[in-house]
Amino acid sequence: MTLQNLGIAVGFLVPPMLVENHDDISLIGDDLRLMFYIVAGFTTLLVVLVLFFFKAAPPTPPSAAQEATKTPNPLQSSPFLHSIKRLMLNRNYVLLLISYGMNVGVFYAISTLLNQIVLTHYPGHEVDAGRIGVCIVFAGMLGSVACGIVLDKTHRFKETTLAVYVFTMIGMWIYTFTLSVGHISVVYVTSSLLGFFMTGYLPVGFEFAAELTYPEPEGTSTGLLNAAAQVFGITFTMLYSELLNTNGDIVANVTMAVMLLVGSVVTAVIRSDLRRQAAQNPQHNP
Repeated sequence: MTLQNLGIAVGFLVPPMLVENHDDISLIGDDLRLMFYIVAGFTTLLVVLVLFFFKAAPPTPPSAAQEATKTPNPLQSSPFLHSIKRLMLNRNYVLLLISYGMNVGVFYAISTLLNQIVLTHYPGHEVDAGRIGVCIVFAGMLGSVACGIVLDKTHRFKETTLAVYVFTMIGMWIYTFTLSVGHISVVYVTSSLLGFFMTGYLPVGFEFAAELTYPEPEGTSTGLLNAAAQVFGITFTMLYSELLNTNGDIVANVTMAVMLLVGSVVTAVIRSDLRRQAAQNPQHNP
């Protein structure tokens, strides 16, 4: 997750440096071509490294859930499909699937159109837009570490998830109404605050999902979370873009803040059914 966020940070920082705001559109095209060649070359190198150096599986199972899948069940013709069915019948997990998708979907929408938002209020600050994106991601990495420490110390998965979600919603409201203050330094601060909780929520959601779905494989539960995030991300990005172009950034950002409010309510409804903790400690009472 940390390396993924680092890649997102590079994606915010490098494009504004490679693609300059030329008056001649053909020069912009040349810069874009160079950037795409660099991305194509780097991703090709990664594919080669994965093909030749990555192993199919670690020497030992990374978790108890993965170890359980090593024991074949002759009554199950397709363990993966059976796992999907059980997950979809798990009410708490389905609620988390929705709330997680909404949170990450808002993040995708904001990050996708961040450059347009910043340039609306601060024309000519393309590089600052990229740097603000980097601040969002790095603040989120700090948030991930902080939330991980809290989870490790308290094992309060639902409480931590809900608290981070609510603070994300509050950060969204603050971000919405400070964009137009006229000082881009304020945007750096409010964006970092939003990123601390919004990006920091990602691993918290994964851990809560693992608790709610044990002994199902974590790869399946987190894979569905990512799929939900992509669906909500596409939907929210299209909605955000439409609202931004027709009604302005205030309406667009308020809409996203309302989505986070709905997500907070959905998270609050989830029952703290900590199955993994109960399996590790039979005396645990969620």
